[in-house]
Amino acid sequence: MTTKKNHSRSPISWVPTLYLAEGLPFFAVALVAGLMYKSLGVSNEDIAYWTGAIGFAWVFKPLWSPFLEAARSKKFLVVCFQLIGGVSLGMVALSMQLPNYFAISIALLGVVAISSATHDIAADGLYIASLNNKQQAAYAGWQGAFFNAAKFISLGGLVILAGHLEKSMPPAQAWSIIFGLLGAMMVALALYHSWSLPNTKQDESKQSMHSIYTTTVDVVIEFFKKPGIWMAILFIILFRTGEGQIQTIGPLFLKEMKANGGLGLSNEQVGLVYGTAGTIAFLVGSILGGYFTSWLGLRRALPWLIIAMNFPNVSFFFLSTTMPESLLIIGSALSIEMFGYGFGFVGLILFMMQVVAVGKYQTAHYALATGVMQLGLVIPKMISGKIQTMLGYHNFFIWVLLSALPVLLMCRFLKIKDQEPSTIENSVTKDNEVSAKA
Repeated sequence: MTTKKNHSRSPISWVPTLYLAEGLPFFAVALVAGLMYKSLGVSNEDIAYWTGAIGFAWVFKPLWSPFLEAARSKKFLVVCFQLIGGVSLGMVALSMQLPNYFAISIALLGVVAISSATHDIAADGLYIASLNNKQQAAYAGWQGAFFNAAKFISLGGLVILAGHLEKSMPPAQAWSIIFGLLGAMMVALALYHSWSLPNTKQDESKQSMHSIYTTTVDVVIEFFKKPGIWMAILFIILFRTGEGQIQTIGPLFLKEMKANGGLGLSNEQVGLVYGTAGTIAFLVGSILGGYFTSWLGLRRALPWLIIAMNFPNVSFFFLSTTMPESLLIIGSALSIEMFGYGFGFVGLILFMMQVVAVGKYQTAHYALATGVMQLGLVIPKMISGKIQTMLGYHNFFIWVLLSALPVLLMCRFLKIKDQEPSTIENSVTKDNEVSAKA
């Protein structure tokens, strides 16, 4: 158990930068790495499989999160894992110059993923322990805003910079600079946080490691004893089947040469359409999706949210059919796709909060549900490259559309009780952050 204390330093001095530090390594692993490997000539199958496999760090983080409660200082954990992430990103930059760079950089990105997932736990714990309920509500918007600012910086600014650098130097050298900058930013944030973060410590009455282990086992057992849990797990996994494949192959399709069925965009153009316009559309969709669900209630809104989540994938079918040259048309199509993703993802977040997590261990069971949710992203990501290689881009995007049908059928058999509108409205801010991380 932790003690909340009033600290003389304003939360505005550390909350925004704390969540910026959550976002930078996540987007480096989840999005930027795939574009880097594409520039270096790695196959879609290898990119999808290995960048997807790294995502298992976020699948299993709920299992080790309780043990971090035994640490005396959350500030120490946060700064420590920011340094580990920064140094590892710097080593990724150095590995680009080695003959066997792919294996080494994947291993290092795995370290980045584990440190990032662990940092998420420590950072959220520090936020909760250091601020009272009123402060937590007041600064909740800063969390999502600066987590998504990391997406602007990495997928937008740094990918655009990579495209500019590739015009004057080999791709490996250009991407070394990009990952070197990411590493330097993380180290700089760690040094700043060693000064700015509140030093919230555990009470003397904190649980022993044995007690934490016993409670964790009980949490897992109770989770799988919930009525209808296996159908709920299957629903959570299938919900992201289409989106997980698009998230991986979509950017690669944009960069692929036209002779191979892609649009032949440069890194600068991909960064512009995905990292700026696409991110804005996603945020707008998330907010409107929350209010839409508040209006209808989760039970009635869920089929429409699933359609909204998957129908915009028609955008990629349209792009692979028409092969437009205009960046405005491409950006508009991708903005529609990202808007639909943000709008529809509200349904999954609320399903986990209001259906799966209810009961004795609400917070812990929600964390486990987010791990299952991440599994629903990792598995499609890992196999998407092989499927795309077999089908080609155009037929692959047809397959993605068909992948949405099972979850749409399943929602008719789920037992959902609508919550009070205030419950749904209060979840919108959390949805913006969780969906961005996922």
